Amino acid sequence: MLKRVFVAPDPGRVRLRFAARAVLGIGLAVVVCGLAGHSLTGAVTGGLAALLALFTVADATVRGQAVTTALLPAVGLPVLAAAAELHDVPVARDLVFLAVVGAGVYARRWGPRGHSLGVFAFMTFFVAQFLHAAPGQLPELYAAVLLSVLSAAAVRFGLWCYERRLPPPPVPAPPAGTGLARVTTRQAVQATAGAGFALVVGQLVSGQRWYWAVGATWWIFVNTASRGETLVRGFRRVLGTLIGIALGLLVAAPVHGAPVPTAALVAVAVFGIFYTAAVSYTWMMLWVTFLAELLYGLLGVLTPGLLALRLAETAVGALGAVLAVLFVLPVTTHLTTDAWIRRALGCVHACTAEAAARLAGSATADPAPRVAELEQLLGRVRLSVAPLVHPLTPMHGRKRRARRVLVLLDDCAREIRGLVAVAADPEASHDARLAAACWRVEAAVEALTRGSEHITAPAEPPAEPALAHLHGLERALSELAEPLHTPSGSRLVGA
Repeated sequence: MLKRVFVAPDPGRVRLRFAARAVLGIGLAVVVCGLAGHSLTGAVTGGLAALLALFTVADATVRGQAVTTALLPAVGLPVLAAAAELHDVPVARDLVFLAVVGAGVYARRWGPRGHSLGVFAFMTFFVAQFLHAAPGQLPELYAAVLLSVLSAAAVRFGLWCYERRLPPPPVPAPPAGTGLARVTTRQAVQATAGAGFALVVGQLVSGQRWYWAVGATWWIFVNTASRGETLVRGFRRVLGTLIGIALGLLVAAPVHGAPVPTAALVAVAVFGIFYTAAVSYTWMMLWVTFLAELLYGLLGVLTPGLLALRLAETAVGALGAVLAVLFVLPVTTHLTTDAWIRRALGCVHACTAEAAARLAGSATADPAPRVAELEQLLGRVRLSVAPLVHPLTPMHGRKRRARRVLVLLDDCAREIRGLVAVAADPEASHDARLAAACWRVEAAVEALTRGSEHITAPAEPPAEPALAHLHGLERALSELAEPLHTPSGSRLVGA
């Protein structure tokens, strides 16, 4: 886990800039709220609104990001009003909260914008419970949200818009058979059921802090597409919360909410959330928990008992998510894993074809976008396979197979990158053997995806660079047949 955070590649230092900009944007939002004369509650609301605006908005283009950011208050302010007005009407409040959960997950079918708006709506309701917002505070809270979203937007799109110099990231569509609409409908039902369990049991654990259980259920469902992914994410959330509580006892509690050291530690926590989010959910949850402890310190309610209660509520929320994905319209791990592996293999063939066309002299062939798509697809494969390779999984045979599949897919990606680098060389020329090698790659991909176990291994590698990379690609594809097609109780592809 430590290695994944501190040694993980950061091309273009994007993660570093993402985290540093978040500290700047959230800091500006809090300062603006302070200058506007807002109370501590207003400043906290504004800071969290800015955090969400900078964290959740992930459209492919800067223009799309700006539109989504502008829409956040339109979704968040009505939800904030409902949460405040229903604060003293528990039954209606709970039903509306569950409706927000279901709608927020269902909105993911509309892509990154739907996801961002759904998260913002949910978190606005959550923050209202966290701060015990009352109707009389609504004007101040409205102003805090608007000022903070504007401050975050000024930093993101004006002061430091590094995305303008980056190519739009490829966002592969969900594969056939696990379409986005189907998955989001199932997950909306699952999340609502899990949140209902968390809400009821969470209130039995604590009538004051029950919303932590609902929040845990919600965030466990984010960016997951199968029951296995959700189970692993639930475990990591509880582990990250536990470590974060230990850190809070050592660091946050002794500070006692003192403004200056707390502000410095909040900046560290915010940086940690944004910097680790892409590589370790456990580490991100550590920093989220630490941030919550610092905010509770500012509000003067941080105690060891409260931290123990947070861990208990997190466990309740994780249990709600686990029960929901196991018993409510389950989406199996192998279903999503098989689909993403097939997509990755198809992209391997497409990359090979584009590179071969480029080497043959085609002026329009460009394999670079395909390589970027392949990296995204392999990320999805790793996410979907995570339950099978988790250290605590009891299915050792499937774990070995899944790890072997990941290694060989990484080999494919490495050979593809080498082939594309050769194709980009203007000195590279066409070799008649390229067409035959590309045909063999296509045949190997087709054999793997239809379940054939008979894939011819390549001959001795040639010296010519492009052919050497194609040879390595053929070898990896031929070796993939064994782990992909060996029956073990749950298939990866074609078993």
